[in-house]
Amino acid sequence: MEFVDQLNRTVTLTQTPSRIISLVPSQTELLVALGLRKNIVGITKFCVHPKDLRKEKTIVGGTKQVDFEKIKSLKPDIIVCNKEENTEEMVLQLESVAPVWVSDIATISESIEMILQLGKIFEVDGRALEITANIKLKLEGFKEYVRDFPSKKVLYLIWKNPYMAVGKNTFIDELLQINNFENIIIKNNSRYPEVSIELLKTAELVLLSTEPYPFKKVDADVLAEEFNSEVKEVKLVDGEFFSWYGSRLIKAFDYFKELH
Repeated sequence: MEFVDQLNRTVTLTQTPSRIISLVPSQTELLVALGLRKNIVGITKFCVHPKDLRKEKTIVGGTKQVDFEKIKSLKPDIIVCNKEENTEEMVLQLESVAPVWVSDIATISESIEMILQLGKIFEVDGRALEITANIKLKLEGFKEYVRDFPSKKVLYLIWKNPYMAVGKNTFIDELLQINNFENIIIKNNSRYPEVSIELLKTAELVLLSTEPYPFKKVDADVLAEEFNSEVKEVKLVDGEFFSWYGSRLIKAFDYFKELH
């Protein structure tokens, strides 16, 4: 059996995979939602959903560094990766262990494509269709909800010391647009550029993500005080709802309603 992943790589499988290693937290959650919990044999230390999953699965490392010997010992039939979360060097080395399927996601449509493709690989097409239909329904309902909301000039921060923001051509930027948020990072080659306090002050709304840097409410309070009246609002947001592109999207649009 041959499948083409989202990097247009051909992934050859001799049978439907029954032993899965996932090196992408959002895709680990998705695999569980697809009914494949028992088939998952290895995950990363960042695979925090479902919350009790790490107690029953082998932790093989993080998203950038893994224990290759531990992965080999688990004898996976397939390893699920992502272009941005994992490194090219990792993927190349992992290919000597098992077939590696890589996602590449910057839009909701690509997320839906990923879910449907994994549904085919693991022969759970019906569940994949159910999840994607749910996402589409929630998305259309949310678009109607925010249709008449005024647009806001926004910066979405993912790191501190130095401050780094989300740029264009990212999944988070797509979700910002859906929320009627205008990302003021426009012309920059970096997907996650370093930003100055001066640029922050030009935003109407600054969003502080809880991941990858764990911004807290105190960070929002400190920035708001520093900005005084120059920025209308500084808000702490749940980074998982803005950056996890699997089954979590079903809950994301309800979260966005609360955010507004």
